[in-house]
Amino acid sequence: MASTSLSSHTRYDVFLSFRGEDTRNSFTDHLYNALLRAGLRTFRDDDEIDRGQEIKPELKNAIRESRASIVVLSKNYADSGWCLDELVLILEQRQNINQFVLPVFYHVDPSDVRNQRHSFSIQGSKWREVKVKQWKVALTEVSNLAGITVSGSETDVISKIVDTVYRKLDLKLLSTPANLTGIQTRAQAIISWLKDEQSNTNIVAVCGMGGSGKTTLAQYIYNSNKQNFESSSFLQDITMHKKQHDGLRGLQKQLLRDVLGGRNDSISNVLEGTCKIEGALEIKRALIVLDDIADPDELIALLGTKKFHAQSKIIITTRHLDMQGWFGPISRTCHMYKLELLNDNESLELLSCHAFGSKIPMEGFEVLALQLAQYCEGNPLALKVLGSSLFVSDRDPHIRHGMIEIWKSTLSSMNSLKGDLDRKIEGILRRSFDSLPLDSHRELFLHIACFFIDEYIDFVINILEDEWHVTAGIRTLFNKCLLTLSPINKLMMHQLLQEMGRKIVREESKDPAKRSIVWNDDDSYRVLRKGKGSDTIEDLALDMRNLKKGTKNVAFSTSSIANMDQLKFLKLRYVELTGPYDDFPELIWLSWQGSPLKTIPDGLLMSSLVAIDMSNGALEKFEPPTLLDCAKIVNLYGCRNLVSVVNLDLIPNLESLILWNCTSLTYICETIGELEKLGLLDLNRCNKLWKNKQLETCLFSIPKSLQVLYLDYCDLNDMPVVLHPQSFFEMSLAGNLFEYLPNNIDLTMLRVLTLSSCPNLKSILCLPSTLQDLYTDWCTSLEKITFQSRRYTLQNFVYEGCFKLSEIQGLFKLVSVSELDESYLGHMKWIKAYQDLKVDLVGDTVTKGRIWHIQMLHEYGIRSIFLPSIKNLTFDDYTSSSAFLSFDVPLHQEKSRIQGLNITCLYRTKGENQVIRGLLVRIVNYTKDLAWLYNPVVHCKPTVDDDVMWLSYWPIGNTLDVGDKVYVTIIEYNELIVNGCGASLVYMDEDGYEIDQQENTENYTKEEEVIGGNLSEFEVAPRHYYLCRRDLFKPMYLGDALNKMLGVKYTGSQGWRKSRKLGNLHASMMEQKTLQGNVHKEIVLGVSFKSEDEAKEIKKMVSSLVGVEIVSTNIQTGRLMVAGLVDPETLANHVREFDKMVEILSVDYIY
Repeated sequence: MASTSLSSHTRYDVFLSFRGEDTRNSFTDHLYNALLRAGLRTFRDDDEIDRGQEIKPELKNAIRESRASIVVLSKNYADSGWCLDELVLILEQRQNINQFVLPVFYHVDPSDVRNQRHSFSIQGSKWREVKVKQWKVALTEVSNLAGITVSGSETDVISKIVDTVYRKLDLKLLSTPANLTGIQTRAQAIISWLKDEQSNTNIVAVCGMGGSGKTTLAQYIYNSNKQNFESSSFLQDITMHKKQHDGLRGLQKQLLRDVLGGRNDSISNVLEGTCKIEGALEIKRALIVLDDIADPDELIALLGTKKFHAQSKIIITTRHLDMQGWFGPISRTCHMYKLELLNDNESLELLSCHAFGSKIPMEGFEVLALQLAQYCEGNPLALKVLGSSLFVSDRDPHIRHGMIEIWKSTLSSMNSLKGDLDRKIEGILRRSFDSLPLDSHRELFLHIACFFIDEYIDFVINILEDEWHVTAGIRTLFNKCLLTLSPINKLMMHQLLQEMGRKIVREESKDPAKRSIVWNDDDSYRVLRKGKGSDTIEDLALDMRNLKKGTKNVAFSTSSIANMDQLKFLKLRYVELTGPYDDFPELIWLSWQGSPLKTIPDGLLMSSLVAIDMSNGALEKFEPPTLLDCAKIVNLYGCRNLVSVVNLDLIPNLESLILWNCTSLTYICETIGELEKLGLLDLNRCNKLWKNKQLETCLFSIPKSLQVLYLDYCDLNDMPVVLHPQSFFEMSLAGNLFEYLPNNIDLTMLRVLTLSSCPNLKSILCLPSTLQDLYTDWCTSLEKITFQSRRYTLQNFVYEGCFKLSEIQGLFKLVSVSELDESYLGHMKWIKAYQDLKVDLVGDTVTKGRIWHIQMLHEYGIRSIFLPSIKNLTFDDYTSSSAFLSFDVPLHQEKSRIQGLNITCLYRTKGENQVIRGLLVRIVNYTKDLAWLYNPVVHCKPTVDDDVMWLSYWPIGNTLDVGDKVYVTIIEYNELIVNGCGASLVYMDEDGYEIDQQENTENYTKEEEVIGGNLSEFEVAPRHYYLCRRDLFKPMYLGDALNKMLGVKYTGSQGWRKSRKLGNLHASMMEQKTLQGNVHKEIVLGVSFKSEDEAKEIKKMVSSLVGVEIVSTNIQTGRLMVAGLVDPETLANHVREFDKMVEILSVDYIY
């Protein structure tokens, strides 16, 4: 899978750390294969032996070159010095480059790991003391990370691990095939179009036959270019998804979510969705892929008819070659790109990759491979499937000879198929189906093709495992390229393969009642209408809403289903049944959405059921009539008449209970607390449940096994349930009414917390460091968020629409100057005179929708204020009319010490309506090789005519000593003009008071991310810090930008890059050139001066050069020193005009 690197070079997405003797051939092996199936490049050490005292170099490299690490902490993990050394290095990578680390507690107690008890007790006599101390710290640290505890079904745990890692690395990256033969040459033209900002069209349509690689090409282009756009979206298999109930509206929701950055907009109908999409595409520079467009109505619904953002790009894949006419009615142009099939050489390479595991045929197969490759006529799907079905795995001559005979037989049978390429491909696909090793694998393929496409893999495994040992079967289908997995773990299949599978079932009989699977609604209607039953049907689906127009809506007799002895999977939508259920078949999956039943009749729910879906029905009471010890999933979503759920103890193995939008629900039996395997409980919008008087005295008890709890829009003022989770869990409380986070939640076990749209929520205090994701968007009363550790530790944070939010501990704090005492302001107290002045603050989502008066920004310990239309810099000790100044720290009073440094600047914009991306301020202590580059989270929006003054105080006195050389630069980039800057030192007397004024400075701990505290995550090179929490530059330019602005080799540390789900701010190529030109330098030239007069004359000339700030000469040593914005070679050429031999001795970049 393509991936976005955390550093300059990554080879793997995931590094697996585990104790071989504990889990190598069991849990870790299954996890490794699941990661590979999800498209994640995973490193696993295949060496069984725990050799020596030092970790192998290749393991060290693999850890450093991975984007994430999974640490499987099992019973004997701490017995291995090798494992513990791996763990130390993994945590170093977490510290240095923000590598995602996921601990998995495999049948061990996290508290044992944390406290080094039992099997995690490290004996000091066995190891060196320094190692033991290091390992104990590492075990404590990893145990405090949000992880996953293995309990219950390992399959479910593995699915959760894969999903977690996938989401953390990048939700939107798409899995692409391993062998992308010919993809680069075919992508080149479209990638050039993507980069062409002057192109006269925003849309390209990739046209080609089924299986030709259109979707793969689009995925490849999307993965390699999405980072260059403000937002991106890939809508896959549109034709298939359109047929589903939510259809185009569901696709519109996904598109809006992607383009608008995760916001969930409600859409009541397709027309409303189109209108919202038009608004989003007008303002967002987006890359959008619409995969498998089949008719113009889909285009209009998903793109609308209005203009896009000028730099947006739309890629469409389609089988239609005549799409051009579709764009006329919507006044758009589209460039048609007909995808070329593979040539003979490319075909042979792709076939060989799948048949032999190499790019060339195995010896003895050369002619056969070429003939079979030519037979496929360049169709990648046919080549892939055919090659996989003829895989040669053994190089033994006798076995190889047998395979050659099989290849000859295959070629002979293929040549007997006459006709066009479509028929040939169909024959190839059928051959791959026939080559499946077991009957159960062929049966599984057909059930998935007809019934389970687009279902979650863990759901399918749950309901099919006992019947077909589906885990092994699905692995075989993956290996044969007959099945794939979507990024969100849904089963997917190429449309040609699905059509082939359904054709095989149709060929069983002309009479649908004599087939094994009936998925077509009209066929199912006729079978049930006849009422004769069936001896062969195992799966049956009927959605009354999809029947042909004019079909009579009738109630069917239950006997028509009861007479289907083999029926295992029944999927009904808005179907009415009449009669008794006494002889109802023993189903594995009952999905009866829109059922008219008010109660559960005897005989309907049998002990064989694994999953029950009665969503959107008329149920008033859910009461299992008998023991359902196989049932794992109960879905009653949208049963608005449901009042009570009772006898849950009759479903002892229940894992998921979905009661979302059961708006009349008032009672759930207390036995829910006894369900030891319940992992998910969804009570969204069950607002009447909490108004039950019984709950006033008896709080709702939740089982300790719970991992996900949804309580959105329940009108809660407090937390009505008791939570004592045993492992990390996720909770959503969106849309509720409380003012403060309820205190009966064990926050220490919380990993994801959603509080979106809680209108009364005022503050969220003391969040634990284990919390990874926090969503508070549209909490319009929210003012303050703090953390237990006093540090910002979140990995994902959304706070759009929080119009009163002014403090996020560890991020920033905004305080109105009118609320600050003069004693607090100290030497800046004169600002009080401007406290009622309005200021247009921009730069962060927190500034939107608010009218500001003068604010003080606290960030990294730096305090700053923006004042519009102020031009006086006379209060500074050191001033410059440019963006650069320098000074030497002077002697000061004996009984005083330097407390900090004031920095000011005046800036404006170059033109009207120009967007600047904030200030970039650089302070360098040249003497101590110490530097900070700071980008304030907010800034005052400037104008063309008036300067904005930025005043800041930096508490860096402990880093400044007499004689230190200090450089201050306000970097001019983008559309920013700096008209002057200033600096002055602030002193404090021996009693802790600012000279002439009292100063109430804030006390920061070493743990906080402030100047003077712990800035290690912002250290991009030794003693050089990048104080910024957003992507100010494109990833491809970031290293160069920081290298130039900080004057050091960028190490790749990205701890500063803590996502808050904000729009990325990127620098363009022009900005990069601007940055390069605006780098200050100290240049030393070797010049032989004849006299002092000549030296003065040369100095005068050099001083007149544009960009020169400081010039000095030393006649004795023959040195000319120059500082400023000047090119060294240009400077040397000017000095050579004095007929001088000039040598450039050194150039130091001063940032």
